[in-house]
Amino acid sequence: MDANQRTAQVQSRVQDGMSAGLHDIDAAFLAGWPLPQPNAGGDKELRGHVLILGGSREMPGAVILAATAAMRAGAGKLTIATGASVAQLVAMAIPEARVIGLEEHETDGFKLDALSALDPLTDRVNAMLVGPGMRDPASTARLVHALLPGIYEAEVNLVLDACGMDALLHPPHDWPEGRPLRFERPVILTPHCGEMAHLTGREKDTLVDAPDGPAQEAAQAWNAVVALKGRRTVIAAPDGMLWQHQGAGNVGLAASGSGDVLAGIIAGLAARGAPPAQAACWGVALHARAGDRLAARMGTLGYLARELPGEIPALLEQLAGPDGGEATTIRPVPGEQ
Repeated sequence: MDANQRTAQVQSRVQDGMSAGLHDIDAAFLAGWPLPQPNAGGDKELRGHVLILGGSREMPGAVILAATAAMRAGAGKLTIATGASVAQLVAMAIPEARVIGLEEHETDGFKLDALSALDPLTDRVNAMLVGPGMRDPASTARLVHALLPGIYEAEVNLVLDACGMDALLHPPHDWPEGRPLRFERPVILTPHCGEMAHLTGREKDTLVDAPDGPAQEAAQAWNAVVALKGRRTVIAAPDGMLWQHQGAGNVGLAASGSGDVLAGIIAGLAARGAPPAQAACWGVALHARAGDRLAARMGTLGYLARELPGEIPALLEQLAGPDGGEATTIRPVPGEQ
């Protein structure tokens, strides 16, 4: 059996199994669900433009980690929107990015005036990540809800991480009282079990022991792809699909900044044109395998979150399969001079 026949066999098995049950995110599964690839002659616009909104005076590093990971995941163009107090620092740390400084509250949240800078960008980007390093849930939620109409209209893939997920707990003022928030288009949420407990009111220990049901219920209720992180990470989609990634127990990933890296990887893949569920599944797998590679070289404990993104490009090549996926044209966006 040649390489093309093996790939076709794997793809057939994946598609046959995608209709029901719990699906393991292993190497064969990933090879059968290849990521969109830019055309060989494509420019940076065809690799996707990602916008990352986050950071604060106390946590500028989170947005730096997420932005680095998004680029390592293959996005071609990067814009970062962060607090004016740290924008220059972030720009120096990520010279590949356009960096926009936003006005801040004393609470470290961004003022709603930021909408004037951000809203025009929604039809110029392919994916947006909101949340890493943000510290004011209420003001963050107001900004997310103000951005959502433009995001829906432009069909931007939205990833909410950390503080950005508090938009679920602070609905817009015109939302019907007592009605759970539901997104108009599927978004990607990346909670760990503690954050999921905060968002749902469930006990954290219950979520750790049995994450499948709560993840599926939340995905359907919120119209979101929910990546519920843990030693066994489960990804649930609004249509009832459920995936799992069971790592080798690499506790080195349980470190500051690791979640920011994962969110950035997912956003980068979404910018390249991966649908929300695929971006989440591949992102979780790449993140876990990056930790495994570092642990093999450095030991299980002590490697840093900022070292994870450097492992991603080689892993993308390794996991892509014999053909590396088909060239895909993503939604075109206007270029910026």
